[in-house]
Amino acid sequence: MTELLTIGEIAERTGVATSALRFYESKGLVTSSRTDGNQRRFDRSAIRVISIIRAAQAVGISLDEIAGALAELPKGRTPTRADWAKMSRRWRDRLDAQINELAALREDLTDCIGCGCLSLKSCALYNPKDWASKNGAGPRYLMGDRRPS
Repeated sequence: MTELLTIGEIAERTGVATSALRFYESKGLVTSSRTDGNQRRFDRSAIRVISIIRAAQAVGISLDEIAGALAELPKGRTPTRADWAKMSRRWRDRLDAQINELAALREDLTDCIGCGCLSLKSCALYNPKDWASKNGAGPRYLMGDRRPS
């Protein structure tokens, strides 16, 4: 017989609030069974699933993306190291792009970002006459457009 854990025990072990666990369950990310008194009981394997969710969220993976990856796992089986490796490989390109965007933001944080606000004195130097807007809306330089030389 599988050991079942209460929502409080799962919350304590994973560091996830009980409200978040209920939310994850409502989204189909984790499942529980119910006692005769309608209390949630989680299989111990839920700890690993929740840990995967937390790790993915910590690097910016959306719950929709996580749900898609979890849906590909065999039902009723605890995710393995190989499952995690497959999931994380799937997100690698997106994470690399996100890292590059963050690095660019860090480097240009004190400069004009090409948004067109013209409220910074330096924008007259970096974005004269709102040149960046010719490429579209938004912070054009952060979106990858090159500043004029």
